[in-house]
Amino acid sequence: MDFINNFPFFSIMLCMFCAIVTFVLNGRYARHLTRIVLGLVIVLSLTLLIKLHISGESFVYYMGHFPAPWGNEIRAGELEAILALFVSVIAFFAVLGGLNAILEDVEEDKQNLYFILVDMMVASLLAMIYTNDLFTAYVFIEINTIAGCGLIMIRQLGKSIVTAVRYMVISLVGSGLFLIGVTLLYTITGHLLMSNIQEAVAEIASHESYRTTLTVIIALMSVGLAIKSGLFPFHSWIPEAYGTSNACSSALLSSVVSKGYIFLLIKIYYRVIGIDVVRSSSVLNILYVFGVTAIILGSVLAIREKNIRKMIAYSSVAQIGYIYMGIGIGTTIGFVAAIFHIFAHGCTKALLFISSTEFTEGSHAKRYDELYGFGHKYRLSAFCFSVGAFSMVGFPLLAGFISKVWFAKAGIDSDGKMLATLIALAVSTLLNCVYFLRAVVILYSENKRSESKGTPYFSGEAGERPAKVQYYLAIMALTVINFVLGIAAGPIMTVIENGLGIFN
Repeated sequence: MDFINNFPFFSIMLCMFCAIVTFVLNGRYARHLTRIVLGLVIVLSLTLLIKLHISGESFVYYMGHFPAPWGNEIRAGELEAILALFVSVIAFFAVLGGLNAILEDVEEDKQNLYFILVDMMVASLLAMIYTNDLFTAYVFIEINTIAGCGLIMIRQLGKSIVTAVRYMVISLVGSGLFLIGVTLLYTITGHLLMSNIQEAVAEIASHESYRTTLTVIIALMSVGLAIKSGLFPFHSWIPEAYGTSNACSSALLSSVVSKGYIFLLIKIYYRVIGIDVVRSSSVLNILYVFGVTAIILGSVLAIREKNIRKMIAYSSVAQIGYIYMGIGIGTTIGFVAAIFHIFAHGCTKALLFISSTEFTEGSHAKRYDELYGFGHKYRLSAFCFSVGAFSMVGFPLLAGFISKVWFAKAGIDSDGKMLATLIALAVSTLLNCVYFLRAVVILYSENKRSESKGTPYFSGEAGERPAKVQYYLAIMALTVINFVLGIAAGPIMTVIENGLGIFN
């Protein structure tokens, strides 16, 4: 066996062991170890991606070298490798850029606990990406839920604790529905490994008597993961969860946590149920309707919001709607567009949340009418925030533009969904202009109310020079990634298409 085939297992276990070791370290050493491990995972994921792209194949890794049903399996192809690279890169820069927020918001004796949560979150996401076992996916879904809840409530504010409880309750509803779907699927197939389930489902689907049962299973899993990823109308936890968490937590939750559930859903459609069986049900059409609705209503709610952090959070509702609209179209192009938008939205939301902290947290100004002129005061942060805002609107050369072009292409190539898709894209783009460009214009407009009270964001013990340097490095890196996705989208699209081609 090629040694590189061990890299998915190494990536997961590195993060899990890091969480264990971090428990006995203080905050300073905990964050250093976490960043080192995330850097190693980036290297492992990139190496694996290059190897799989050259070979054009996927492989199955037997945990403990025991085949099913005694052992567990990891499956890796180009799609899994590029998703793992995305998760590790975003997590690395979120932790790097959010250092000052962590030092400010988390009590010193609990900072190591924060990095334990980050390690477990990344480990669970990598496990959901790589696992070839459906029950293992469920176990790590729950681990991810607990980690996400901890990241929200770590600030120990009354509002954050209430928000964390709400997040937990809603997430458990989604997990419960998903588990019922897994149980029903195991009942009719007798398997938990994804490849074995797909073979059994292909045979079962030929019998008319099981068609209703399969539709119920697909619906349960889809609704469960839609709830956990925040698809409208299950979005009520998003504004408070993203708006009250510290900058690092908000970046992680909006950029990678919700996207992990969406990728698992795509994986189930292709590798567990079989995409042809899914297309023959009506579930994709329902997801399409909810996706289009989320695009419009999420944007309307963002326009009504006066708090800039919550505005960014509400825009996530709309952006998740884009992904589900692509999935609901049901074509290969639709899935490619949805997966690319996972990357585009992930890097952009991390950029928006991290870059906005210098003028929202340092100056204690979160409302629009308190942000006048901050673009001149915090030049680099405002510039990077503006790049993220333009990307969400869909300006050329940025990641969001490529996403919208491919969604439009998917809509044109679909049967019966072209008009609704193009209208949704046009209307949402106009609405995006209203709330994102409004924020940019206010930042660069002079007003006497721009004189803010409070201390600078990087000041005192928490504002040590390394935190400031790391913050600027992180937002510049995320800005560059956004331009790379917008300018060099071709190779990335090729990897996604190749990965979907061998995903069955």
